[in-house]
Amino acid sequence: MCRKWFEDIDVLGISNGSIVIYLEEDVQLNYLERKCKNQFVEAAQIITGHLLGVHFVNTRELDFQVTSPQPFNPSGYVIADGAFGDMLISPDYSFDNFIVGPGNQLAHAAAIAVSQKPAQAYNPLFIHSGVGLGKTHLLQAICQTAMQSNDSMKVYYVSCNGFLTQFLESVQAGEMSDFRHKFRAFDMLIIDDIHDLSNREQTQEEFFHTFNTLFQSGRQVVLSSDAPPNEIPHLEDRLISRFSCGLVAGIDPPGFETRVAIIKKKAALRHIDIPDEVSNYIAARLDQNIRQLEGAMTKLQGLSLLDGSPIDLAMAKTALSSGSGLKDAPKHVSIQDILDAISDFYDVKLIDLLSKRRNKSITMPRQVGMWLARRHTRFSLEEIGGYFGGRDHTTVMHAIKSVDSKITLNDQLDQDLTRLQGRLSLDKD
Repeated sequence: MCRKWFEDIDVLGISNGSIVIYLEEDVQLNYLERKCKNQFVEAAQIITGHLLGVHFVNTRELDFQVTSPQPFNPSGYVIADGAFGDMLISPDYSFDNFIVGPGNQLAHAAAIAVSQKPAQAYNPLFIHSGVGLGKTHLLQAICQTAMQSNDSMKVYYVSCNGFLTQFLESVQAGEMSDFRHKFRAFDMLIIDDIHDLSNREQTQEEFFHTFNTLFQSGRQVVLSSDAPPNEIPHLEDRLISRFSCGLVAGIDPPGFETRVAIIKKKAALRHIDIPDEVSNYIAARLDQNIRQLEGAMTKLQGLSLLDGSPIDLAMAKTALSSGSGLKDAPKHVSIQDILDAISDFYDVKLIDLLSKRRNKSITMPRQVGMWLARRHTRFSLEEIGGYFGGRDHTTVMHAIKSVDSKITLNDQLDQDLTRLQGRLSLDKD
């Protein structure tokens, strides 16, 4: 699969039966070594007609020239060895390729700050969101930028399950001293899906001490989760306190405009020409997470290559139709869905709902929207307030209590809520 950063690849020559391929960035080299080596070997053998291998190398300084096919000694090169952690870092997951929208601005800005000034901006940085909304992208972008900014920085990127596995293996082997020395020696520790610590008391104990060691020695910790710290079940209070002492940043599902921008960026990375009407159609149909959009792009690219025709709206409808192999995810209500429904039902402009206006024609629909958001999404009061024009959690609490108190006394309001929930395909509790 072609990527724009493939243009950075240089073929240096042939040495000891292998084509030597040079990449400047460690992340790119590591990715090719672990993910694409077989494909490169196959391509090299097909093109040359010889049984050649492929050798990926890396150096900051090239002090000699290579003339193919004359062999040379590749000493001084650094071969990718997975030194960045147990999880593969994709060169595609950079800040340049991350689309910023209203729902991820804070998390994105914080990630950039942490990558440029580790342990000086936000420590720890805790990013949370639902599945497929960009947490992993931001974590890997932090890794890449931090390593590019400081060659000597020791960065370790691992999933929570990877941490758990290494911990259990160390306990069984009686090598806890080595385990502690390893994880407490990094300048930056990045752990994905930290919610997997839930209900694991022994591992939580060990991670608590690892966290304290890193934090107190002024080193950066970055964590991601599917929920904010205080909503992770069976997580010790002292860990909740530690995770919350830095910056906790949530990522909301992308709005329509952001989804369109994401589709166009994904298409550009794949060198796909996609018309505006197609990107708009996909963005309107798939509104839950970015992985849906990636799946649609993969399907479209496959259909286009299959019959050699350009991507158009008809092809997009085929790709997203039932039975095409790409099914829409189960319907979940987002705050954007609620805002759209409220705006249409009460015939008010979205900009007015999010404004500071307090006249009754705007205030009541706004309160109903907050009530629906609290009842039918997993967002916290703070997050709901942020979506409704940057209001604080006390305003959201007041709105919810106000609607609750009026339902039993106002039959019209009760009927309105029933109809609104019907529009959102929800059953009224």
